[in-house]
Formats: sequence, structure tokens, C-alpha cells
Amino acid sequence: MNLQEFTKNKNFRNILTLCAVLCSSILQTYVIQAFIRPASMISSGFTGVALLVELLTDGSIESSFTLLALNIPVALLCAKSISPRFTIFSIINVISTSVLLKYTSFPPFFDDIVLNVVFGGFLYGISIVIALKGNASTGGTDFIALYFSNKFNKSLWQYVFIFNCMLIMIFGASKGWMYAGYSIVFQFISTKTISTFHTRYERLTLQITTEHPQEILDTYLKEYRHGISCMEGYGGFSKKPFTLMTTVVSSYEVKDIVRIIKEADPKVIINIFKTEDFVGGFKPKPID
Repeated sequence: MNLQEFTKNKNFRNILTLCAVLCSSILQTYVIQAFIRPASMISSGFTGVALLVELLTDGSIESSFTLLALNIPVALLCAKSISPRFTIFSIINVISTSVLLKYTSFPPFFDDIVLNVVFGGFLYGISIVIALKGNASTGGTDFIALYFSNKFNKSLWQYVFIFNCMLIMIFGASKGWMYAGYSIVFQFISTKTISTFHTRYERLTLQITTEHPQEILDTYLKEYRHGISCMEGYGGFSKKPFTLMTTVVSSYEVKDIVRIIKEADPKVIINIFKTEDFVGGFKPKPID
């Protein structure tokens, strides 16, 4: 790939990420104004802290200001450990949400609090997933969760849920336990939505049956550095020798890996199944 093609490709990635960030920001703002505030709830993470501060100060400290004040220092601390590009687009998300919260207004969608909790929780989770799929985040605890997730290669969204529950306990003590209870259900739905659709840290095992192992190895190891085991076998039906290759990869890498393997051997057979746990060295692709 020459420099011009790389630049175009990089610019295209940046445009996609920016679109994801803006869509996430708009959806997040809409959920806050149309579902969360009408139901007297608070959302998750630093956005929830900002909403709580606004409630406790009776609106004298706006959530848009608190959102920026909390996120920018954390972003600067995590920038080197995650990536400057990821951090910049995440900050764009935070700034966009802050501006939209201050200068836009969406009417309530439902009059029923239960519907606000269920649909609001799902859509709020989707707003975070959109940002994550675009290689950005909504900031705050997302930075912290992704920093440790990338460091230990393990999903930590359940710990974010615990932090959110502690936040809601403060909210319940000051504003009423019924709305705190609704907020916890809201958090649970949004957290489950994130963990369901954001599968970066899931691992899958690829069991590859081929008569052309060297071609696949050359292609695979040129692009990826995951370990791969090879065993010689014998086809019970074809009576021909073959090689059985096994490797464990991240779920988001599977489509590209299958594509390059099929290019190396169009007649390859690939069995893909979920890996419940993995012990040993595993090198994940860094966030970029």
C-alpha cells in the first residue's frame, strides 16, 4: 500500500469514527432528555455523576459543565495507555454530548416510568456500543474500564456496574429509594446491552482442516501473531492426509482471519466455537 492509499484509508477510518461518535452523542443526549430525566433517574458513569450533581445543586451546576470537568483529566491520564486517536475521538463525544445537553431539548417519549427504564436502558447501552464499535468511547468510566480491559485482556463492565450501583446508593439516599431502584434496573439493562454487543474481549477457537498447511501458515502469520498448532491427520472418507490447525483469536478478528485463510486455500474447512476460558499468553490487538 502506497502513502496515498494509506492516507485515504486512514481518512476513511477517521470519518467513520467521527460519524459513530456523533451518532452516539446524539443518541445519548436523546436518552437523557427523553427517558432519564422524565423518570427522575440518573445514568451510568461520569454522566450519572454529572446528573447527580445537577440534581443535588437544584440545577445551579449544570450537567454539561460537570461532564467536561470530570472527563478531561481522566482522558489525559489514560491517553498514553490507550491511544491518542481513541482519546481524541472520545473527547469529541464528551464535548458533543455536553453541548447538546445545554442547547437542545427533547420531549419525553413515554409517560410510563417502567417503559422509560426498559427502553431508555437499552438505547443508552446502544449509544455506548456505537461509540465503542467506532473505536471511541463516551468517556469517563469507559476510559477506566477499557484501560484495565486492554491491560488484562478481560471484560470489566461488571465492575463498572458495581461503581454505578454505588453512585445510585448516594442518589437514593438523597432523592428517594424508589427512583434509585429504577435507576439500578436501568443500569443493569444498559450494562447487559454493552456486554452483549461489544465482544472485543471474547475469544473464539478456530479448528482448520486443510491439505495446504504451509500456504495458510505463511498467510496467517504474516498478519497475526497468535500461536497456532498443527497436527497431521488422515481423512476417514477421502483416505487422504490432511493437517489439523488450531488457534485462539479475538472475536472481532475472526471475519478477517477466515477471509485470508480461504484465499490461501479455497477448499479449507473451518470450525469456529467459543472459548470459555484461556490460560497462557495471548496478545490482543491494541486499541487504536
